[in-house]
Amino acid sequence: MGELLSLDAAMRARVHWRAVGERVVFTNGHFDLLHVGHLDYLEQARALGGALLVGVNDDASTRRLKGSGRPLVPGVERARLLAALVVVSGAILFDEDTAEMLIRALQPDIYVKGGDYHDKPLPERALVESLGGQVVLIDTLPDHSTTRLIARVRALPAG
Repeated sequence: MGELLSLDAAMRARVHWRAVGERVVFTNGHFDLLHVGHLDYLEQARALGGALLVGVNDDASTRRLKGSGRPLVPGVERARLLAALVVVSGAILFDEDTAEMLIRALQPDIYVKGGDYHDKPLPERALVESLGGQVVLIDTLPDHSTTRLIARVRALPAG
């Protein structure tokens, strides 16, 4: 189990993990309404290395990228939930629209994103590769998305 980390603490942890020979894996996202699809994705990401750091979009960047009404769960709570998962070594809140600043600072060995990026550009790819890192795309569980979960909740009868 990890913890909610500042960027400085995450950088110190990365130095330690590298010193003991652990590959550092990094991923990022909103993780609004945590569900088993997220867990499956994070388990696969962690299996790629010895430590998994997760960047969590803060509330402002989630609103910018996902629209009004999002996030449903505040950023600090989303980050705490992720950090409490056994597979997550640490979670870091960030306010940018992409994870480039975190990638530049953390220089992960492996950067993981969902398989939906097979069909669209990944903004962080060039930076990861320029730093000597590897990009891995992980297919997500079918029919397990926050958007689908929100739609199911909205479709419930009132009462």
